[in-house]
Amino acid sequence: MKRIRKAVLPVAGLGTRFLPATKAMPKEMLTVVDRPVLQYVVDEAKEAGIEHFIFVTGRNKAVIEDHFDIAYELNDTLQRRGKTKELEQLKAELPAAGQTSFTRQQEPLGLGHAVWCAREIVGDEPFAVLLPDMISRGCMPQMMQAYERHGGNVIAVEAVPEDQTHQYGIVAVGQDFGQTFEITGMVEKPKAGTAPSNLIISGRYILQPEIFKILETQERGAGGEIQLTDAMKTLAQSQDFFGMRYQGRTWDTGSKLGFLMANVAYGLERGDLGPQFRAEIEALLKG
Repeated sequence: MKRIRKAVLPVAGLGTRFLPATKAMPKEMLTVVDRPVLQYVVDEAKEAGIEHFIFVTGRNKAVIEDHFDIAYELNDTLQRRGKTKELEQLKAELPAAGQTSFTRQQEPLGLGHAVWCAREIVGDEPFAVLLPDMISRGCMPQMMQAYERHGGNVIAVEAVPEDQTHQYGIVAVGQDFGQTFEITGMVEKPKAGTAPSNLIISGRYILQPEIFKILETQERGAGGEIQLTDAMKTLAQSQDFFGMRYQGRTWDTGSKLGFLMANVAYGLERGDLGPQFRAEIEALLKG
């Protein structure tokens, strides 16, 4: 079983749900408290042992590359002003030389196409995919444990109310192993009342490299895009897929409500902000 060393982060999306904020600012760089959403996702991958981060970008996304590089002028200013804590934090979050790669998705052809764009950098080894809109704590480390247990392909899932299943990609459950289970089917946004379970695909994947050859000839699916779910269904005909019930909560920062709730959740946890922030929220709710 090959170790998972590389992660693909598709960051080429236009962020139309957050216009006008994302007209000139990539949605992945919007902040939850004082850190970009994308930084949380990279930190989660680091915690899981990922060594190489592959960003699939698009036009007007250069600020992402700058964020994961040294800012000489800023570092010099912090040094001269004695802001040691801030300088050390920037250094600690900076990937090591050679740990980041950037490739372009020239056309917005969907998640499957974005993953395919990383094929030459990933090479012939299994890899992780982390959707940058979704932030969570400890999901990828749990995914790694599931992969070490089963091998194959692993998808993180979470339960939602039955009346919401039509909004997501849903998996069918086969043999159950507790936190993990065999996936026997996948369906994208099933009609109300037809979902095989209430377990949604929640934005974290471990995939075998054979997915690239499938994506290369994958026909366009929902929305006229090349869907990763369609390619996974094809791969599942020859390889095992396992679901991993994530023990935690994921915040969908791609939606306005999810973004606001992530800021509240992470803000309340901060020792330097939490108590005062909670008091302000309570006062606001009381009117």
